[in-house]
Amino acid sequence: MKYVLAWTNRAGGSGADNEEIERRLLAVFSQWAQPETATFHQFVGRADGNGGFAVIETDNLADVMDGPIKFGPYFDFHVYPVIDVAEAVPALQAGIAFRDSIT
Repeated sequence: MKYVLAWTNRAGGSGADNEEIERRLLAVFSQWAQPETATFHQFVGRADGNGGFAVIETDNLADVMDGPIKFGPYFDFHVYPVIDVAEAVPALQAGIAFRDSIT
């Protein structure tokens, strides 16, 4: 199954506080490794520096929880289960056909 993991920076304190938080975050991130049973198709940061996105494929939901659990003090996370459009279109068409069959 695929998931999009989205994160935004948690609101911080002063500029000096935020710099210290960034230093700590980078130190923690340098020790982190992606879960071995997950495939990261995309792992990107926002151009405004306020968060990022990862497209993760895994059969183990604990792989998706790994980032939020370890980086929760620094970011707010949202997890979205997703499906490839090529797979979604037939399901959408089936939904339309079902509704059209009802008189």
